[in-house]
Amino acid sequence: MLYPKESETREVKDLSGVWEFRTEIDKDYILMPVPASFNDVTQDINLRDYIGKVFYKRSFFVPSYWRDKNIFVRIGAATHSSEVYVNGVLVVKHKGGFLPFEAEISDYVNYGKENILEIVLDNTLTWDILPPGELKTIEDNMHPKGYRILNYYFDFYNYSGIHRPVMIYSTPKVYIKDISIITEIVNNFGIVKYSIESEGKNFHVILRDKGEIVAESRGKDGVMEVRSPKLWEPGNSYLYNLEVRLLEKDNFDVYRMEIGIRTVKVEGKQFLINEKPFYFKGFGKHEDADIRGKGLDHVINVKDFNLLKWIGANSFRTSHYPYSEEILFLADKYGIAVIEEAPAVGLNLWNRDEKVFTKGRVDEKTLEHHLEVMRDLIYRDRNHPSVVMWSVANEAATYEDGAEEYFKKVIEETRKLDPTRPITIVENVAPKETKVSKYVDVICVNRYYSWYTDCGDLSIIEYQLEKELKEWFEIYKKPLILSEFGADTISGFHSDPPLMFTEEYQQEMIKKFVEVLDKLDFVVGEHVWNFADFMTKQHITRVVGNRKGVFTRNRQPKMVAHFLRERWNKMPNFWKK
Repeated sequence: MLYPKESETREVKDLSGVWEFRTEIDKDYILMPVPASFNDVTQDINLRDYIGKVFYKRSFFVPSYWRDKNIFVRIGAATHSSEVYVNGVLVVKHKGGFLPFEAEISDYVNYGKENILEIVLDNTLTWDILPPGELKTIEDNMHPKGYRILNYYFDFYNYSGIHRPVMIYSTPKVYIKDISIITEIVNNFGIVKYSIESEGKNFHVILRDKGEIVAESRGKDGVMEVRSPKLWEPGNSYLYNLEVRLLEKDNFDVYRMEIGIRTVKVEGKQFLINEKPFYFKGFGKHEDADIRGKGLDHVINVKDFNLLKWIGANSFRTSHYPYSEEILFLADKYGIAVIEEAPAVGLNLWNRDEKVFTKGRVDEKTLEHHLEVMRDLIYRDRNHPSVVMWSVANEAATYEDGAEEYFKKVIEETRKLDPTRPITIVENVAPKETKVSKYVDVICVNRYYSWYTDCGDLSIIEYQLEKELKEWFEIYKKPLILSEFGADTISGFHSDPPLMFTEEYQQEMIKKFVEVLDKLDFVVGEHVWNFADFMTKQHITRVVGNRKGVFTRNRQPKMVAHFLRERWNKMPNFWKK
């Protein structure tokens, strides 16, 4: 699915702004910004924790001269189940809160007149959606009749709303529907393979370097060669401009996109970008900010990338769902490598006596949705040079027998859809317990020694971490990324000697973790948890959210940020231990 862009043949109307909004139990509309989560915008605690349907509405105009064009409505992301109506007509339904969906509405709009767009959302989580959850009614004598709670087993807040832009855009009647790009490097040439989806047949494809044509081709599928290419890689984000022109007697369309020429692969103990050993320095992140929740915010996003560059990071994981396309465009431009993760988090009850991969929970319906999500994710983001690996899930109950066949199918489908990128799954079980890591290319492990286990004992980290990581490599013989490690830290809390929740403890803990990583030549990355403090559901283990951020929620550095900055800025992106 191509991101809506204007050109000589296309126009885009961004409907971001203030919409009308109500819940299904309210009669009156209030004002609500789009894009944004609705939870923190008002002072109403009932709306903040509301579960059920909500209704968004606004008007828009379609110019009369669009009559001879295709008209589409596109929603960047909305949580979690959606119905879209144009002038009272249902035009599309969608399940899943973190990927775009669209519908052609040419037959339903009033040209040269006002139109009404309504979007109905339901933020209820079920077992056949990702991430999953379950709505439960508590029936006991201490709760009123009909008392309901939404249970979910992931550690971030279920922010809800229209989180990414809603756009109306036009194309010619016969148009460029999609473009796929694969790049290779052969000797001193950059190879750009392209494939175009369209009902048209006559195409002119041009590759430009700062305005100068460096390669061109004709046809729906083709290969272009660039002599002495400037490669995209972390820290050196060189981008070319690809222009696709549909040229036929009665049809003309133009679409432009930036691409990078680069390769990625796993070989032995190494993760290679452009045939050079790459070491991941960075974070797990979240789309999360004060007031706007998960709503797209260009200010926050640019600030975050500036902080990534300041601290010397070269990568992040989109924990635990696909981030906005706007973030990936920034990653392309800033030269930040991205491990992109499916929204398959919470596939774990944290109780070994209860099975997750079983009928009625994570079963064939969940699998069907998971496969659909992987297809949509790859079709959306396969052309981003910054995306270097797919993660199919985070901290699932991979020790269960049912998990093996489930993830084997997900990984096989992912590899079939994109054979050019490595695949991982993020584990939290012991090396001998998982039934899934044998199918992936890179081992990713989350570990919190001295935090959730042996609380407060920093001395235990080296012994436990080195012992376990060596076991992972002995069993699987694959490169490993420590994809999460960190400590909840209240900014401004201090103690000497270091005690839990202080800035000193966070820094000492992370120091001891990375000292172990530096000894092991099969470790190809360190992602601290988390980039910034973020909101979670209320619980006695969380102090107004998860405080494991290296930065506060309003993006101010804690003590450990300066340690990491000194460490990472000294370490090259490409190196051998």
